[in-house]
Amino acid sequence: MTPNAWQRRHALAATLLLAASVTAAAPPDGLSDEEEQGWYVLRAGACVACHTADYDGAPFLAGGRPIATPFGTFYGPNITPDSDHGIGAWERDDLHRALTEGLDPEGRHYYPVFPYTSYAKMTDEDIDALWAYLQTVEPVAKPNYRHEVPWPLSYRSLLIGWKALYFSPAAFELDPQRSQSWNRGAYLVQALGHCAECHTPRNLLGGPDEPRAFAGNPDAPGDERAPNITPHPEEGIGDWRERHIARYLGFGIKPDGDFAGGSMADFIDTGSSHLTDEDRRAIAEYILSLEPIP
Repeated sequence: MTPNAWQRRHALAATLLLAASVTAAAPPDGLSDEEEQGWYVLRAGACVACHTADYDGAPFLAGGRPIATPFGTFYGPNITPDSDHGIGAWERDDLHRALTEGLDPEGRHYYPVFPYTSYAKMTDEDIDALWAYLQTVEPVAKPNYRHEVPWPLSYRSLLIGWKALYFSPAAFELDPQRSQSWNRGAYLVQALGHCAECHTPRNLLGGPDEPRAFAGNPDAPGDERAPNITPHPEEGIGDWRERHIARYLGFGIKPDGDFAGGSMADFIDTGSSHLTDEDRRAIAEYILSLEPIP
């Protein structure tokens, strides 16, 4: 491919990505202020990428997306307000408990492929808003798929021990020594975006290697390798600037002109591209403040 053809192809791709972001960024008409906030929380929380199947015409939030992990293949459930197969029989408190305690309405433990370990830091206001928005989604009577988890991991009672080791629910705490935008970025990364869930390596039990948070994960969900996103100069993104990260989260364009792929492309397409420029810059500010880890 000649340089001019390469430039034309990338210019066209950038234009299409920009157009997609502009048209996708607006919430549906007719929402209340709280419901509109919930729509934004849904996008910031990357919920669409796991709860909507990956095929043309897949019903919105009706589940079915496979998530391959070293511990088995899990399927994002139906979270439309369908009474039989979705969350139509839930109460608002059930959503709070799911997100902050990792428990379903019957008290059964969720597998941590559902990132309640990060969502536990969500504010009550954001959870309430998300609940309000989910009530506006079209109910879809689509049954959920059974997770493909080998014995003995199929026994959810084992998750009691896992939670005792690796889950300490705690509210997000502002750092008074940091700027308002840094704190906003920290909340978006730590709680809603749950970036550490994919970008932090895991031990044999699936627990996060906290001292190496954000330093990359060779066994990330989807049978992918999640890269190091600390500002390490050689092995991370130390040569990226805030504008590079913000542009990447908005349009999927890397500083070298390449584009995001795999699950990150899904995250951008259904999640971070819908955020405000201010929030994407806040995320960039926080990410670049992390400890550089090789």
